[in-house]
Order: sequence, then structure tokens, then C-alpha cells
Amino acid sequence: MLYRAFLRLVDRLPLLSQRGQLLIAAGVIASQAGISVTGAIVRVTASGLGCPTWPQCFPGSFTPVGVSEVPVLHQTVEFGNRLLTFVVTLFAALIVLAVVRARRRHEVLVYAWLMPAGTVVQAIIGGITVRTGLLWWTVAVHLLASMLMVWLAVVMYAKISEPDDGVETVRAPAPLRWLTVLSGVALAGVLVAGTLVTAAGPHAGDKSIDRPVERLEVEIVTLVHLHSQLLVGYLALLVGLAFGLLAVGVAKPVRTRMYVLLGIVASQSLVGVVQYFTDVPAALVAIHVGGAAASTAATAALWASLRTREPVPAPVADPAVSAA
Repeated sequence: MLYRAFLRLVDRLPLLSQRGQLLIAAGVIASQAGISVTGAIVRVTASGLGCPTWPQCFPGSFTPVGVSEVPVLHQTVEFGNRLLTFVVTLFAALIVLAVVRARRRHEVLVYAWLMPAGTVVQAIIGGITVRTGLLWWTVAVHLLASMLMVWLAVVMYAKISEPDDGVETVRAPAPLRWLTVLSGVALAGVLVAGTLVTAAGPHAGDKSIDRPVERLEVEIVTLVHLHSQLLVGYLALLVGLAFGLLAVGVAKPVRTRMYVLLGIVASQSLVGVVQYFTDVPAALVAIHVGGAAASTAATAALWASLRTREPVPAPVADPAVSAA
């Protein structure tokens, strides 16, 4: 009953073309990836408690206030990151409205509805992170949730780009598709290890003397080695996958996604090496988080490209019938 009423309201909105839906979906990807980068900026500028309460910034105020205990820069950075949540929410709402109005297939609708649902979950995790004083494991979960949302947003984009009445097409053999899944699992391991490195590293997100942020009490060099070894395994899987896809002669779009992914991961590895030998400068942390989002998006795009829906071929007229 409620959903039918919702549909009647949505039907009053303009009907967007598939191109218009894809533009909004691209906005979803950009906003989900962007908020992970701004979150990293909050961390490296020690602005994590620039707004010490949640959902308000300060008790009794949703916006920053002039208090000497919290520097203006920290308030501005943290409040700016919170404002970006409205952009994420806006795109999440728009994509739902766009695909529901267009009466897209069930699969597309499910992915679209995951966007606002995931945004709510992210906001709750963010609130827990602030209220627990930036405990390292809450920060780690917050980043991992953002990476999951980037993955889902990219897959959603791929589903929206396919015709609803298309024919399901498999572009690679099952073993190579499973190898792609395995590379995704390896990527998840790399991301988890990366959050542990950050949790034990110098960027706690806040530099309060009277209530220092609790850190992960593990030697950071050990965690760096774990992170790097998992990255080597992930990259090795991608190289093997690339040779396998080339061997079976996959379509050009799949090859292009593979090359882009390899380039992103190689660049991300270089950034990590530079970070290690330069004592983790703040700017590179934000770049590295952006690279993590790009690696996640590229892996998701490759995975989605291996099983797609193609337009139904137009029937070819029989010459004998035409002549008759």
C-alpha cells in the first residue's frame, strides 16, 4: 500500500533517459569515494573531534561554534566532511527516484535502494566513531564500509547501463570469473590490513593531550609487512587473471578495464612505498585512501563486466520470404 503510494508520487517526476540515470549513478560513485578521501583529510589534520558530538557538532548546535578548546581549522574540516554526507544522501535519493520512475528491472532497484540504506549505516558508524573518541577499530570499520559502498555503486552503474530486456551474456569462463572473485577477496584483505596500519600509525585523528586517542598496540612495521604481502598476492592474482583473459580472447571493454585496474594498483603500490620511506606524510595518506577507492571501483567494474546483459539481436529477414 505504502509502496504504491510512493510509486504514484514518483510518477509525477520527469522520466530520465538511461544516460540521465547513468549520470546520477556516476555522482553516487564520486560522492561515495569522495567522502572516504575527505574522511582521510579529517584524520591527518587531527580534526576528527572538530565536532565532538553527533549528530550535533556541539551540544545545542549542529554547526561549529566559537570555542577556544577546539581550533577553527579542525571544526571547519570536520564540519565540511559532515556536510558532504548531504551530497552523498542527495545522490543516493536521486538514483532511487530515477530508476523507480523508469520502472527498471528488479536487480537495478535492489542496488539503487542499497545506496540510501548504506548511507544511513555509514552515518551511524560515523556517530559511533565520534562518540567513542575515534577508537581505532571504529575508524577502520568506517573506512571499510565506504569501500563496500564504492563497490556496490560501481556494480549498480554497470547494471543500469544494461538493457532491462537484454540477454544475459557471459564474457569469460567460470574459472576466470571465480579468479576475479578471489582477487576481490584479496583486495578486501589488503584494505583490512591497511586500516590496521593506519590504526597503529602516527595519524590518530586527534591530538588532544588530556584524552589521547587509543592506538592499536602492534608494531607498525609488522603490520606494514602484512599489508604489503597481501598487496603482492592481490597483484599476482590480477596478473594471472589478465593473462587468462587475454588467452581466451575477451572483448575489448573487459581488456580495457583490466589494464586500468593494473595501472591503478601499480600506482597505489608506488604511493605506499613512498609513504613508508618518507614517514607517512599527511598528503600521501589522503592520496592513498583515494587510490584504495579507485582500486575498489576498478575491481568491481572488471567483475561486473564478465557477466552482462546485451541487447537482443534484431531478427534477420529471410531473403526467400522477402522475394516472395
